[in-house]
Parts: sequence; C-alpha cells; structure tokens
Amino acid sequence: MDIKDKIKLFPHSPGVYRYYDAEGNVIYVGKAKDLHKRVAQYFVSPDRLTRKTAVMVSQIADAEYTVVDSESDALLLENNLIKQFKPRYNILLKDSKTYPWICVSAGDFPKVFLTRRVVKDGSRYFGPYSSVVHARNLVEFFHSTYPLRTCNLKITSEAILRGKYRPCLNFHIGKCKGCCIGAISQKEYAANIEEIVSLLKGGGREMIQHYKTLMQEAAMQMDFENAQIYKDKMFSLEKHYSKSVIMNAVVGDVDVFSLIIDSPEAFGNFMRIRGGAVVQSLNLGFKMMIEEEQEAVLGTFIAEIQSKFGALSKEVIVPFLPDAEVDGVEFKVPLRGDKLSLLELSARNAKEMRFNALKQQEHKDPDAYKNMVLESLQKQIGMKELPVHIECFDNSNIQGTNPVSACVVFRDGVPSKKDYRHFKVKTVVGANDYATMKEVVNRRYSRMLEENPGDLPQLIVIDGGKGQLSFAYEALSELGLTDKLTVVALAERMEEVYRIGDPYPMFIDRNSPALKVLQQIRDEAHRFGITFHRTLRSKAQIESVLRSIPGVGDKTEQRLLLHFGSVTRLAAAPLEDIAALVGPVLAEKIKTHLSS
Repeated sequence: MDIKDKIKLFPHSPGVYRYYDAEGNVIYVGKAKDLHKRVAQYFVSPDRLTRKTAVMVSQIADAEYTVVDSESDALLLENNLIKQFKPRYNILLKDSKTYPWICVSAGDFPKVFLTRRVVKDGSRYFGPYSSVVHARNLVEFFHSTYPLRTCNLKITSEAILRGKYRPCLNFHIGKCKGCCIGAISQKEYAANIEEIVSLLKGGGREMIQHYKTLMQEAAMQMDFENAQIYKDKMFSLEKHYSKSVIMNAVVGDVDVFSLIIDSPEAFGNFMRIRGGAVVQSLNLGFKMMIEEEQEAVLGTFIAEIQSKFGALSKEVIVPFLPDAEVDGVEFKVPLRGDKLSLLELSARNAKEMRFNALKQQEHKDPDAYKNMVLESLQKQIGMKELPVHIECFDNSNIQGTNPVSACVVFRDGVPSKKDYRHFKVKTVVGANDYATMKEVVNRRYSRMLEENPGDLPQLIVIDGGKGQLSFAYEALSELGLTDKLTVVALAERMEEVYRIGDPYPMFIDRNSPALKVLQQIRDEAHRFGITFHRTLRSKAQIESVLRSIPGVGDKTEQRLLLHFGSVTRLAAAPLEDIAALVGPVLAEKIKTHLSS
C-alpha cells in the first residue's frame, strides 16, 4: 500500500507515530492529539515544508502508529521510543552524562550516600543533581548533623542480639551511635532518616521550626542538654539553607521550565521549588534535526525531565504552553509577581548555558561558529540569503563642518579593511544627516554597479534611526536594488533594529551573537568615520591659520610644517630660524600673526 493511502486510514485519536526509511529504520517519532490530521500535514502540502523537513519526508517508506488514552501518555511514549530507536531526525538530547543521586538505602538501619546508579531494590532516590559538588555537600551535611552509619554491614535485629559485630572508630569518636551493637534503637534511627528525607523533599523551613519548638519545650522543662542538641541542629540547618537559593515561601511547591531556542539548538533549564527553596536545578541542551515548533521542543523537554525526576508538581511554570497536556498538572504562564521572577531566574540559567556553549564552539570550531552567527542573523532579520557580505554606513560632522561618511565592510563575519571607503560629502550643504546618507549610499552602489555588480552585499546596515533608513532605501530604490539587498538601521541609544515598512523596532536578544555582529560593524563604521573626520578637521584648521597670512602659499606652508612639525612649534620657534626658510620679511609677518 502506498504511504499516502496508508495514512488516510490513521485514526482521529491521540497517539504516537513512527516513520521508517526503505531499510526499515525508524527515522522519526512524533506525538499527536489527532494522528490522522498530524501525519497528513507532512504529505498534503509538501510545498509548505521547510527544507530539512522535506528531505526527511522524501525518505519515508512506511509509517506506523500507536493509539494511547491521553496526550500525557503520548508524551511519555514518544520520549521512550526516541530513547529506544534514536531516530536521526528527532530532537537530539545533547546532555547525555549521568547525574548523581542521593540514595537512602532500604533496611532496618538505612545508609545515606551518593550514587550514579539507580537500582530498584526498595531504596529511595532523590535527584538527580546537576552539580555533584552540591550533592556531595548535602551528604556531608547530613553526616555531620545526624549520627548515620557509613559501614557496609548487613545489620539486622538477629545479628545485634547475637553480638555479631564490634563498634568501629566512628562510634568511639561520636560520629555513629553504634546501631551495629544496639546502642541506638531502630525507631530513633528511623526518625533521623525521616528528617533527612523531609529535608531532601524541600522541608527545610518546617524542620527548622520543628527544632525551634523542641528546643523551647526542652528549655521550659529544664532539659538543657537536649535543648542544646536541638539548638545546634536548628543552627546547622539555618546555616546550610542560608547558602541555598531561597525564594518567597508563598510560592510553595512548583516546577519551573524555561527554554531558549537558537536554531538549530535549544537550551532549557528546569528548577524544582519546594517550600520556597530551589532544591534541584538542571540544564539540558537539544539539537533539532528538523525545524520544530517551540511548543514541541518544550514538550520534549518536559517528557525528559519526567523520565529523570519522576512526576511533576501539580503546578508548573512555563514561558508558553507546551504542545501536550500532562495528567494532574496545570501549566501556568506568569505575567507578574514572584512566579514571574522564578521564570526569569530559570531563563537566566538557560541563557548562561547557551552563552557557554557558544563560547566553547567559538574556540573549538571558529568557522562553524561564524556560520552559526550569520545564520542566526539571517533568521532574525528575515533574509533570503546568508549575509556573508555586510556593509555599514555612518555620517560624521560637527555643526555642518567637514561632513564625511564612512563605509566599512564585513566578509564572513569579520572586518575586510581593504574594502573600507571614505566619502567627502559633495552635494549636501550644512548638517543634513538624511540627505548625506542618501548621497553616499547612491554613490557607493552606483559605482559598484558599474565596476563590480557581482560583489553587492547581502545586508546593508545604517547607523541611525528610521529617518536615515528611509533615505538610504530611497537611494537603493532609485538604483533598482531594493529587491536584491536587505537594509536595516541600528539606533545606538536603545540598540533598536528597524526595517523598511515596519514602524516598530525588531526584538533581538541583547545577548544574541546576531545583535553583537550588528553592533560590532556599527561601532567599526563609527570609529572609521570619526578618524577621517578628525583628520580633515585638523588639516582644515592648520590651513586656515597659515593660509590667512599674506604671502604664505601651498609650498611655503609645506616647507614650514615639514621643518617645524606643527603650527605650535612654528609659533614657538625663534624669528631667525623662520627667516632662514622664508626670508626676514615673511618671517616677521608669520611671527606677528601667530603671536596675535
């Protein structure tokens, strides 16, 4: 049966679909609220597919599906199948390392230790922790606060009664109560373990208050020894949790997801909040093999966290709603207040992960990094072509004097200084920045069309706002280049990017490499233009001083400046030295003029 005929028989039910290539390999796994509608989208309108997705569709030889009861089941099944088959076109989880867990072992006298292996033997596991240092500090805190055993003995009531074991050094130095010899009851030891479990679940505030109450009660009963024990435990907990990230206790128990998509990669952060404190935080990176909607990427992220951390909280904070519902979970997009602050904190972690990933890529593979930055710029601005050739214009003048303009050129994301150009403004009188921009843009590209039309840039950046952009676009329109070139303006005050026909500036992330490229080329154009303007202004000032003296022409001026180096040194020179070059009469005139 033809693949298109086969998908017509897919049911209108939630489920998971799988695409196979001609060799029978699973190349893509997806989930859907309606299997029939979702799968049909790949084949009904192939002209609407992106390039990468179209390549995948061309390789589909067969399709299968699995019907489930709910979207939540579809989300989890999709995640499991992706891990099982590792399809080449699915979102690839970049972070594949094993994270540490804190294990509370099973048995009459449980141990508390760090592990990277989860074994289903009745033990309780808490985590995973993205920082092994944080997890290790927690375990050390528990052992310093509670008298826990660290030995590997199989301690049972029968073994204790038979006197099978002898106490170790930890018992003699007070770090263990000696459960192996019956010096501490199972009930008392279990109470310590339950306090630790409560702390791992985020009950730090409640435990501090509990010890405070016990301390006060013991003090009232004149039981000062136990009061001191409770006080020490309370202070230890307060000291430990003062180092934690503490939010407003009103927030309660929530999970937080944030996602930064920087095609073809995405970076996500997950935070688990218990009792107002961040008890777990994890960063994950994703690589998208085909173009994915942000809602689908967030759904994949949530499914991965469920597989790592277990069930989510009843309330989950997200930047936007995912593409699937989860049973018993309410997704919320906060607009204000403490929960929005939590979402912003999570987003900062995701942005930090992206920043570090970009820095690593820049060092490891500079060429791939440059290409990624240019692709990001192309997508942000909405260009048809990759901007491998960018030119930027900047005007310089002071109260209309010596008006000049500069054009700098970037090729493959780096300056091409041999292609830089200066322009002395010819047709504009006074400080008219708009008309100056139109003149120099027209001169630059009318000459380029005559001499080298194949070297036109893909992107033109104007240093200024909507006014300068409009006049630059008018010059390009007169040359018939508006369909071939993309032109934008970068306003310096707020770093806003304007496009023709859009009255509002574009939003580009301030930390985006794409915006940093625009800022770099704008700053370079400004530097290049200011340097040229200062040179002309200095030359004009020198000329105006010497040329105003009767009898001083071009050659006399050059002779004097070559000999003395500057007008200042000429003014300070003795009359005899000047007379030796130009004669006593003209020397007297020069000396008198410069002195006045």
